[in-house]
Amino acid sequence: RSPTSDLNVALHECMAALDLFLSNKFSDALASLQAKTKDSMYHALTYATILEMQAMMTFDPQDIMNAGNTMKEAQATCQKFRKKSTVTDSINNLVHRQSLEHFTEVHVTLEEIHAEICYAECLLQRAALTFLQDENMVSFIKGGIKVRNSYQTYRELDSLIQSPHYVKGENHLHFEGGVKLGVGAFNLTLSMFPARILRLLEFVGFSGNKERGLLQLQEGASSYSFRSVLCTMLLLCYHTFMTFVLGTGKGNIEEAERLLKPYLARYPKGAIFLFFAGRIETLKGNIDEAVNRYEECCEAQQYWKQFHHMCYWELMWCFTYKRQWKMAFFYADLLSKENTWSKATYIYMKAAYLSMFGPDDCSPFGDSEVELFRIVPSLKLKIAGKSLPTEKFAIRKARRYLSSNPIPLPVPPLEMMYIWNGYAVIGQCPNLTEGMLETLIEAEEALARSSATELLADDQCVIKLLKGLCLKHLGKISEAEGHFNYIYLNEKKIKYDHYLIPNALLELALLYLDQDRREEAIKLLERAKQNYKNYSMETRTHFRIQAALHQAKSAPENGMHSGASAVS
Repeated sequence: RSPTSDLNVALHECMAALDLFLSNKFSDALASLQAKTKDSMYHALTYATILEMQAMMTFDPQDIMNAGNTMKEAQATCQKFRKKSTVTDSINNLVHRQSLEHFTEVHVTLEEIHAEICYAECLLQRAALTFLQDENMVSFIKGGIKVRNSYQTYRELDSLIQSPHYVKGENHLHFEGGVKLGVGAFNLTLSMFPARILRLLEFVGFSGNKERGLLQLQEGASSYSFRSVLCTMLLLCYHTFMTFVLGTGKGNIEEAERLLKPYLARYPKGAIFLFFAGRIETLKGNIDEAVNRYEECCEAQQYWKQFHHMCYWELMWCFTYKRQWKMAFFYADLLSKENTWSKATYIYMKAAYLSMFGPDDCSPFGDSEVELFRIVPSLKLKIAGKSLPTEKFAIRKARRYLSSNPIPLPVPPLEMMYIWNGYAVIGQCPNLTEGMLETLIEAEEALARSSATELLADDQCVIKLLKGLCLKHLGKISEAEGHFNYIYLNEKKIKYDHYLIPNALLELALLYLDQDRREEAIKLLERAKQNYKNYSMETRTHFRIQAALHQAKSAPENGMHSGASAVS
């Protein structure tokens, strides 16, 4: 058989395997690919991609390690099909030659052009895995050469597609889909990176163009190709997760719904799509509907148990938003018993929910809040030699319970909710926000009644930050501004929770942006970025500052976002 017919067969078989995967037939999907992973670049890439998607959806350390090793093996398989000379040079020659009569992807290098895109994709996915392991970017930066090589290859292949000499071959949609995935992923994700990380990666003069990234991924998602589902997944992750956890909570939920709709119609029991449907309902403030979707997602398949844990995590937050502490505790308890991502975080959350129980509520399992907090520091886990930022945060907060007469944390689940940007979620729902504000006012009053301690300023400022967010979402702008300023003015009194100051400046800047006070907002963001370091969740705060700066600098003069931007 010719290399072209081999490619056709491989692409057909790999798309069939993806279809099995999306239908919850996970083991069948992998089994259909395994025999050819050493001899076919697309089988190797698809097999590794399925494992990577599992790792991305579960955060399970073993899944992450397996996916990384398999992606490395897939890269070696792709290498066998690459041109032995440097393909970048040969593509450059082809792109820039003045007269080239017949130029197709097949004529260039037959399978070699597809090997190049698959190889770049392996590098891109390995880079994504290192980021998943280490949000502080240390290992990501160490692997910077991989990232740069992948980025450079995508740039060259993009130039090839734009060349007037490029004539479309038989599998051009799959090839072009791969380019759109890579160019889109790089532009979108690098546009989110704080400048200091880009400098360390040595992407000199390149910061990524968010709008171009979104457009490339949208085009990739809407075309029929091997990569269209990956483009869709990345866009869904961006609009429903990345814009919240690493951004300012301004994802385009309508766009996410539009992308999800055809997949939900085709795979009505597809666990991955039911999960995103749940997340979209959460972000719309339809918490009960979200809970139904997550429960449906858990019922849809039993093979991939770790995926249930993603639903448990989301359900825990859904019940937090509703202030149903017993139900939230139940899901934190399930996670602490079944999932290995971060026992310290899960036990911390169990203790946090217990601290919110009323005097007449009994602990479901006879657990003691103080005892649970005390064991958190001993549960520290290292993934790729690094501790998870969320875990470090939980351990720092729990340390105050180690003394014989501990000073209780005022509202620990509501503080952790801020770390995951939950106030941007409930901001869509005035009744949930008002309920949260009531709880915070009660905590503030209880703090005022208790005897003063060395941690009083820290505890007051935590409550001020969270109250400020609720007030902002309820339209009480001047009150919210006063709360954020209070933290900044009491900076010197804060003993341990130094993360509060840059985050208060960030929230005040976002408040100003909503009022079109752009110059003031940018000054506050620059101050938050430049003047503070070595505080909890620092990398995540820097990602959010970067997102706010992008919002400030891309908004037209009247403060309205242009229609060209894909973020509402």
